[in-house]
Amino acid sequence: MSAKRKLTVAVLFGGRSVEHDVSVVTGNQVLRAFDPERYEVVPVYIDRDGRWFTGAPLLDLKNYRNEVISLKGVEEAILSPATHHHGLIIDPTAGRFAKSSVKRLDVVFPALHGSHGEDGTVQGLCELADIAYVGCGVLASAATNDKIMTKTILKQHGIPVVDDVHLTRAEWEANPDGVIARIHAALPYPLFIKPATLGSSIGVGRADDEALLRASLDVAAHFDRSVLVERAITDGVEINCALLGNAQQIRASVLELPVSWDKFLTYEEKYLRGGEGMKSADRIIPAPIDAALTARIREMAVRAFQAVGGRGTARVDFLVKPEAGEVYLNEINTMPGSLAFYLWQHEGLSAGDVVQQLVELAREAQAEKRRSTYNYQTNLIEVAAMRGLKGVKGRKAPRPAQS
Repeated sequence: MSAKRKLTVAVLFGGRSVEHDVSVVTGNQVLRAFDPERYEVVPVYIDRDGRWFTGAPLLDLKNYRNEVISLKGVEEAILSPATHHHGLIIDPTAGRFAKSSVKRLDVVFPALHGSHGEDGTVQGLCELADIAYVGCGVLASAATNDKIMTKTILKQHGIPVVDDVHLTRAEWEANPDGVIARIHAALPYPLFIKPATLGSSIGVGRADDEALLRASLDVAAHFDRSVLVERAITDGVEINCALLGNAQQIRASVLELPVSWDKFLTYEEKYLRGGEGMKSADRIIPAPIDAALTARIREMAVRAFQAVGGRGTARVDFLVKPEAGEVYLNEINTMPGSLAFYLWQHEGLSAGDVVQQLVELAREAQAEKRRSTYNYQTNLIEVAAMRGLKGVKGRKAPRPAQS
């Protein structure tokens, strides 16, 4: 492949999301994973206000301690939705004495978490631009980003999930006592309360009584317009499985058991312990469960990913009671922190291997998309011009006669 030109890959990270900082760490790990002999990697940082930037200083994680966008060499950029650009417009608002430029891209790698990145929005932009992109498509990204929608789909496919009640922020603000009564009628304590579309344990609370339930609902409703309340699985453990592949060819990783000293893994436990992101958290790999249960969880992870139309990669999180053999699918993360590199290492794949496979899967998905016809010409416009718009769809139905 050395004789061929390098593939140009734009890695997107940061974003207008409460998971901004997590994404910066993940993006840095992805950038460093690429083989510079095979790929030209373009860093694209999206700040907290939604502005896009590119430039060499964005490659160094240490620069983010201060105002990275003010550093020399950092330029504004946008991903053009126009297919003829097929890439980034650098310095898009250049004045009279400057000129914008276009950086054509082969693949976009959205290392984004949560809102405005993992939820189908950036994926839709890539679809408009007709650029291959890593990870799930628009529908799967949007569906799995919403925990309530994910559970609805999984139930339809016979995949077990924890009992829940969901509500909107408007319902909580209008009738808090009614919401509490509905929860009490459906679920026993203890309970977990979660914003429907956030990850990284942000806004998640555990309630053992009504006072904590009300406080947790206030917090969750601050972060999202939809809130999920779930029955806690007591005496259970979390088991995670990473996935890699498209369509029917999906590979499941070794399983892990994260070790937490709290009731659930907090943001700090996931990302602020001992160094670089999720790979530094305490965990047991492979998870200490028997072979039959391991096979069952891996099969369920693949089946769930296919049910939501997933592709590329994901980390599927389960709540498991090993002695009872109970397994509940908790969450599908379509852009997991650190891309679950630490799990694939146990499968003999380096971080470079993982990102290379993800780029290949993205190009494979793009090739499959291009098999569909999008340019379908008719004489409708000509007919409309000749007859007038009223003649195209038919005339309005006559009014009924007065009795």
